[in-house]
Amino acid sequence: MANINDFKAAFNGGVRPNLFEVTFGGVGAPSSLVNTQMLVKATSLPGQTVPAFDVPYRGRQLKVAGDRTYDDWTVTFLNDAGWRNRDAMERWMHDISAYTVNSSSIPFTQNYGTANVMQLNRQGHPLRAYRMDVLPTTLNAIEVDSSTNDSVEEFEVTFAVNWIMPHGQGTDGPQSSTGVRISGSVTVEGEHGGLTVGTDGISANFRL
Repeated sequence: MANINDFKAAFNGGVRPNLFEVTFGGVGAPSSLVNTQMLVKATSLPGQTVPAFDVPYRGRQLKVAGDRTYDDWTVTFLNDAGWRNRDAMERWMHDISAYTVNSSSIPFTQNYGTANVMQLNRQGHPLRAYRMDVLPTTLNAIEVDSSTNDSVEEFEVTFAVNWIMPHGQGTDGPQSSTGVRISGSVTVEGEHGGLTVGTDGISANFRL
């Protein structure tokens, strides 16, 4: 039977839900979204579903994996005094579908942005990260009330998710046991050539 010391070693302090970061990028996401690492109050590590459907066979039902789907992803922002992130989200959605006419001011591929949500450990290093292709669908109202004291404004944005790519511990994809993240590529040059490490793999170029 495991004792408290075994549990302590296995648990290793656990993971804290208040240690996370959210960033946005990609073609569609506006660059005016600022300080989201600090101004995103709450979100979730994204959910996903692989449903099963039945294939009958001689009085029995075989469960077969269906097509993967992704849950909508919701982010709660603290409204900064410059109104920058609220304005950025309103502009993004306006560019996708204008307020007064049924038209879009941006190419279709620019409707989508890249969102990253990262779980941190107690030392501030990434434990797990999820990169998502997202489309903003709902910008919730900001409630105002003259009797409300001792609070600040916040608002929620809901995104539809096209795909999710997990990174970090326990995944089959790109990962690093040291917490080092590669964005783009890194090249190391030597006397007889170089080695390039990037998100697409490793390439070597040596001169004899």
